[in-house]
Amino acid sequence: MLAHVAGTWVGTSGWRYPPWRGTFYPRGLVQRRELEHLSRLVPSIEINGSFYSLQRPENYRAWAADTPDDFLFAVKGGRFITHLKQLRDVGTPLANFFASGVLALGPKLGPVLWQLPPRLRFDPARIDEFLALLPRTTGAAAELAARHDERLDGRAHIETDADRPLRHAIEVRHPSFCTPAFVELLREQDVALVVADTAGTWPHLEDVTADFVYVRLHGDAELYTSGYTPDALDMWAAKVRAWRAGESPTGEHTVGPPAPWRPEGRDVFVYFDNDAKVHAPFDAIGLAQRLESG
Repeated sequence: MLAHVAGTWVGTSGWRYPPWRGTFYPRGLVQRRELEHLSRLVPSIEINGSFYSLQRPENYRAWAADTPDDFLFAVKGGRFITHLKQLRDVGTPLANFFASGVLALGPKLGPVLWQLPPRLRFDPARIDEFLALLPRTTGAAAELAARHDERLDGRAHIETDADRPLRHAIEVRHPSFCTPAFVELLREQDVALVVADTAGTWPHLEDVTADFVYVRLHGDAELYTSGYTPDALDMWAAKVRAWRAGESPTGEHTVGPPAPWRPEGRDVFVYFDNDAKVHAPFDAIGLAQRLESG
């Protein structure tokens, strides 16, 4: 069996943005080919439509078909679970989410992102209970999906082509999460703490808590709007290289002790969400190029 080689996947959060047309996307490119175009320039994209509503299996199948063989998608968990239910009593909503077609991505399914609302405080019992519900393999996700309710009758996808590990990452937005107790809880569950750069709006934590690292770059000067300078991209490239090498640096953005060095390295996923002024795709390409060169 070949040893795992840690890799990096850099892309954008979403791809269907009207301001990108004629600015990033070539003029005249039809909308249905935008994913195909972007996926030839970056190795991964975060699906964020799944946050707003349950998608359909045919959507996931089409997205998988439009992308290269070695492409990976991250999938954002539904806001019904994180924002409306606030992680309570979510067994059936989780089943519905995984039955909506997520598993139709097949080998292109990467990590699942769970973004918490700013009003949700750190409640160890609530967080631990939610994380314990999350399926850690695609086989377990298929078993969970089979327990969907009647809303998914006739439109569910509850099968997996192979049983693979399934990773989860959690993004927090309340300062009460800035505590070593939260870091330790995530490490016990092997769930990644999202490194979120939000122009100071929400917590910026860089504690390594899992066998991979998940980064969301929303803009360092103005949320969702500002681009990253060459120096800023160089800085993020250096951070990614350290994480990929299995290191767990500590500093102003860490609250817990360092994670043990991981000699086989850690996979790193980075998504740019500064889409408002069309910076995201160019910044993603710029960071990816830096990581390819060294």
